[in-house]
Amino acid sequence: MDILIKSAVIVDNNSSLNNQKMDILIEKGTIVKIAKSIKKSGNYKEISYPDLHVSIGWFDFRANFCDPGNEHKEDFTSGLKAAALGGFTGVVAMPDTYPVADNKAGIEYVINKTVNSIVNVYPAGCLSEKAEGKEIAEMYDMHNAGAIAFTDNKKSVENPSLLTRAMLYAKSFNGLILEFPNEQNIFNNGQINEGVVSTKLGMKGIPSLAEELQVARAIYLAEYCDAAIHLTNISAKKSVEMIKQAKANGLKVTADVNSYHLLLDETCLENFDSNFKVLPPLRTKEDQKALIKGLKEGTIDIICSDHTPENIENKKCEFDHAAFGIINLQTSFAVANTAIKNKLPLADFIQKMTVAPRQLLNLTIPEIKEKTVANLTLFSPNTETEFTTSNLVSKSKNSPFINKKLTGKVFGVINRNKMIAI
Repeated sequence: MDILIKSAVIVDNNSSLNNQKMDILIEKGTIVKIAKSIKKSGNYKEISYPDLHVSIGWFDFRANFCDPGNEHKEDFTSGLKAAALGGFTGVVAMPDTYPVADNKAGIEYVINKTVNSIVNVYPAGCLSEKAEGKEIAEMYDMHNAGAIAFTDNKKSVENPSLLTRAMLYAKSFNGLILEFPNEQNIFNNGQINEGVVSTKLGMKGIPSLAEELQVARAIYLAEYCDAAIHLTNISAKKSVEMIKQAKANGLKVTADVNSYHLLLDETCLENFDSNFKVLPPLRTKEDQKALIKGLKEGTIDIICSDHTPENIENKKCEFDHAAFGIINLQTSFAVANTAIKNKLPLADFIQKMTVAPRQLLNLTIPEIKEKTVANLTLFSPNTETEFTTSNLVSKSKNSPFINKKLTGKVFGVINRNKMIAI
């Protein structure tokens, strides 16, 4: 496919062309020329949009595709189309499917199912067998099969001995452990953040302590093992403070935040809308400010979508019985951009969705330069977008952002000599 991108502002901290408006010529999937002006002399598809910006392809660090086992919620066809329309050319697929991906066959299934997609899919394997937190899964076999990391997703590892052994084992082959910090006994089937709003609504709260205890534990274990650990879904101010101190002490601790935690807070739940029911829960405005500050200071490394499809029966029910989670691949950029616009330089923000996740996973980082393979996202950071059920392509529609206006628009992606665009 031959493409001519016209007058696009390059957003790439690692490029000498950062913040420059350029034309980019792509032939057969390779960038062949970058210049101030390129005249169309061949049979190229020309791309030109108002406020067009281009970066290397975005990478989502955690997404649920429900395949195999729950394809009525999402499958790789619908989920990866959502990812591409959301600006992502790479994603990590969470392993707690049905059956879970806790062995070589589960990893190979994901790779084989997605090999021809415009989006590069990197499967994570379960940390424990059946994600039950009892015995370590076949991590090395999964690593050899292509597993990019190991996690039981939203099941926090309750046994510190198991987590310690997993960290030490993964260290031997440079594997990465992702831990969701949520102390189950303190979480205790809570529904929303414990605080003023939960008291007002008479709902069982989830204290930030449930997260903070497990963050502290993970940091101590990382120090004890001299091993790396990645803390996922960080939502609380004290968690950010502990991670900042751990990094200052030279520990191998990294962290991510969900884009929706940057924009939404616990007051969104005052109308009992289950589309705002997520885990970890939406917390206070003070927590929100700490998360954004953590991004600015480099304490939080990565911004994620935490795409979690749920069918209507699991959301349109009594709040206590509603499932946690929202779809967010198509909206993640606009959500984060709306929250942090003018608080974080655009190139630094995009770095959290491009370079940082790939660096952590030891993946090759794409470049915007001549004679390199085109792996690009086309977007506008300033255009207002309104998402409706008609333009959301996920099978599930459990989103709090439907019919809401957000700042930021994705025009499309180019990867693997393919393009998808609006």
